[in-house]
Amino acid sequence: MSELFKGSCLCGVVKFSVTAFNPQVGNCHCSMCRKFHGAAFATLVSVSNLNWSSGQSLLKDFTAANGTIRTFCSQCGSSIGFRVKGASLGAMEVAIATFDADIPVKVDAQIYTDNKANWCELQKDITAFTQGRI
Repeated sequence: MSELFKGSCLCGVVKFSVTAFNPQVGNCHCSMCRKFHGAAFATLVSVSNLNWSSGQSLLKDFTAANGTIRTFCSQCGSSIGFRVKGASLGAMEVAIATFDADIPVKVDAQIYTDNKANWCELQKDITAFTQGRI
């Protein structure tokens, strides 16, 4: 049986689990991710077998003008994840900060660095892309 990695929102009403992670993990510096997460960047990872154990009915989406969808808990406002236009809830890239314990991932890229906040310094030991991964 696969190991389950569990996560939740700030208030704990939205709970989920996954069984695996994509090895590509990026810090996204685009202005939409910065605003959605209220931080210098968002760190997101694609996952396998995303399962909602509670609170799925409290998930709300914000669809940006470009069609990308950001999902959050309607009760506490926690940023849960991101998906591209037309992708299902199960195809969400999950914000790694929502996991309840350490997870086996390592950030390997900084993306959309042309949009980074002027007060944020890039990490010198992680590959930077001015837009998405090339």
